[in-house]
Amino acid sequence: MQRFLNTLYITTQKTYLHKKGEAVKVVADRKVLALIPFITLDSIICFGNIFVSPFLLGAAPKYNITISFLTETGKFLARVQGPVAGNVLLRKEQYRISDDKGKSAALAKYFIIGKLANQKTVLQRSLRDHGEKIDAKRIQNTVALLDSNIDKAEKECDLDVLRGIEGDASKAYFSVFDELIISQKDGFKFEGRNRRPPLDAVNAMLSYVYTLLYHDMISALECVGLDPAVGFMHRDRPGRLSLALDLAEEFRSFFADRLVLSLINRNEVTPEQFEKTASGAVSMDEAARKTVITSYQKKKETVMQHPYVEKRMHLAILFHTQARLLARHIRGDIDGYPVYLWK
Repeated sequence: MQRFLNTLYITTQKTYLHKKGEAVKVVADRKVLALIPFITLDSIICFGNIFVSPFLLGAAPKYNITISFLTETGKFLARVQGPVAGNVLLRKEQYRISDDKGKSAALAKYFIIGKLANQKTVLQRSLRDHGEKIDAKRIQNTVALLDSNIDKAEKECDLDVLRGIEGDASKAYFSVFDELIISQKDGFKFEGRNRRPPLDAVNAMLSYVYTLLYHDMISALECVGLDPAVGFMHRDRPGRLSLALDLAEEFRSFFADRLVLSLINRNEVTPEQFEKTASGAVSMDEAARKTVITSYQKKKETVMQHPYVEKRMHLAILFHTQARLLARHIRGDIDGYPVYLWK
């Protein structure tokens, strides 16, 4: 059980929540863990096998408290809420911003700078940890290029130019990604990012982990009442949940990319677990998929310090915290979106 930004997160399985007067009573193993007044809460998020009494389900909407249910791994299932009030206003403001390319650019800038800054930190961390095993000069040159592109993005106000800056920076980042693979290099060659379909084992894993991350972002956005389909950096496209892609940007490098690198460098996956189909696409076998999913969920248990909230939290909760901060910015409660910068 953790509380951040007036949100109660319940992750311990078989926890029981019920109404006690004008408060939520939290019980696990027949022990009372907390008694939290309704007026201090905006939402309750339940991960997995969590029991909520009918009386609490009935009382929560009267206090504008939303109760969301997710699987233990974070997949969104359902949300209980009263008559639509705050969420419709939030979404209407989200749509207004998305329809205005200038305002969209201002928001997209946060995602882009966060993405580039975290890519830069991943490369710097590789220099620190494996400087003697990699081409340090290439990495240093790319770090300098990312620095330059961050400066450009900070000064730019045009959405299309910002997207171009992001594209150039990501191309440079992936041009040295192969240097970060220090084990099994013969079996895990990386010559650039490709997808739909992935043409090598590294891209197959990156695409798979990005998909898992994408679905976690959808869950986080659903829980706070934002429309996952309407983005700012990623524009509207049928069948694509653009805001989920926007929110994922700051997590891709330090969470998803490092997870893939770790699996390869620690020999937890092997080249023999990948096969090429007749179409040229490369896919993982069942054992590799299980390893990736297990490692992904374990990685989400990592505890991180959030500099803005000034609290430590699991990565799984960090996803929801960022979605809530984004909603607060869209509503005008805070001046900017405090993107998460990995250190």
